[in-house]
Amino acid sequence: MKRRTLLGAALTGAVAAPALASGTARAAVPGPSVTRTGTTTLDSQAVFFVSYDGLVNNNSFQKNGLLTYKGHQYAVWYTADRNAVVGRRALGATTWSTVQVGHTLRYDDSHNVISMGVSEIDGRLHLNMDSHSDGFTYVKSVAGLMDDPTGLSWTASRFGAPQSTLDGTALTSQFTYPQFVSTPEGRLQLSYRVAVSGNGRNALAEYGGTGWTALGEWSASTGTYTSEHGSSTARNMYLHGIDYDRNGRLHAFFTWREQNGAVMCSSGGLTNHDTGYVYSDDRGRTWRNDAGTVVGTTGSTDTVAVTDAGLVVDPLNPDHSLMNQESQSTDSAGLPHAIISYVPGRFGQCTTDYVADRTANGRAFHVRKNASGTWQKTEIPVPLNSSQRTKLVLDTYDNAYAILPFGRIAGASKASGHTDWTLLFDGGGLNAFGEVVVDETRVAQDGVLSVMYQEKSSGTTPSALHVVDFRLPA
Repeated sequence: MKRRTLLGAALTGAVAAPALASGTARAAVPGPSVTRTGTTTLDSQAVFFVSYDGLVNNNSFQKNGLLTYKGHQYAVWYTADRNAVVGRRALGATTWSTVQVGHTLRYDDSHNVISMGVSEIDGRLHLNMDSHSDGFTYVKSVAGLMDDPTGLSWTASRFGAPQSTLDGTALTSQFTYPQFVSTPEGRLQLSYRVAVSGNGRNALAEYGGTGWTALGEWSASTGTYTSEHGSSTARNMYLHGIDYDRNGRLHAFFTWREQNGAVMCSSGGLTNHDTGYVYSDDRGRTWRNDAGTVVGTTGSTDTVAVTDAGLVVDPLNPDHSLMNQESQSTDSAGLPHAIISYVPGRFGQCTTDYVADRTANGRAFHVRKNASGTWQKTEIPVPLNSSQRTKLVLDTYDNAYAILPFGRIAGASKASGHTDWTLLFDGGGLNAFGEVVVDETRVAQDGVLSVMYQEKSSGTTPSALHVVDFRLPA
């Protein structure tokens, strides 16, 4: 088949399945494919400003900016007049009902995202927003709102007043990166960073239906890291995600960011280095490295540190502009997968301008643990053409999808060992700014990949915010 024909088939989501041998009754397991089924508009005039190369309504670490629960989908964003909004629709509906929750975005800072979580134990929706190394705003709904979406009206009266604590539980005066995650028992946990970039720690809080409890910090900022260029004695662990698998194991990929730029070959790069991995089998109370050795205890003086053995699953020095906070997922067997990105060595051994160098030569890689327990890495053969991040999704057959900047989608089949990455959708017609937000919860519920993106604009001119849906293999 000619390359042009193959690419054309990929872009329309048509992936050929291998022919079955004569007399074979077993159906072939489908490979990855995407079929665009529709686009809805959340806001024709959402707030727009570029900060840290990103948008406040579409940031990779926004967990969750879009989620599905009991047949309804929810989205959060800031309007042109900076009001925080929550939208709701029945799955398949073309219109959204919206509610303003009583908070106004304070600064033009793309870190100040809105994140959502659901406490299944009491059916509440929780929001944490507007925080970058300072205080946060927290809002929660009435009990049962998420359990009866058709019976309970979607109005502002269903939400409580904005708070600067978690129902009286104060966490830290320097708070960033809220990420909600539901435990298998239906409790809700909140992951966040204490302190600042290059000198911060990860921490957890937990909601059990009657209130929040601060579990404490679980990563360290101390210890000495030395590269070929110099040393650093402070850092923070940037998470690629924090997720429970179906067996109740909590997984977290990460990269370290050093405070001291002396570890880099050039001041224009990023001090990020190495891809690490830890997991917890006791709901985030203790953390283990890949070999199963305990390397940290939450809320104690012994937390996960750069000097701990067995953390690194893919080593890389700070000279390649490795990006922080990309994406992760777990497959049906509970095996961890992640997307990372950097400038490969074939383009040089020293990045001098991380935005320009990543845009010109950055590549995304799929890192995963296979059934034999070894780690594999495959380059996704689609140039980033951006300094920004990529999201990862696995379908019901464990095929992998990388949602790249500008809404492009690449896929790889489980049957190939996730080595046959190809472009499935080129982002045509979206006019997406860059990073996108994906609904990590919807794929397992109805086999649809929902992607939230904002159209390109300039300066501070508001632009349209959309959700585009793709049908995955059934």
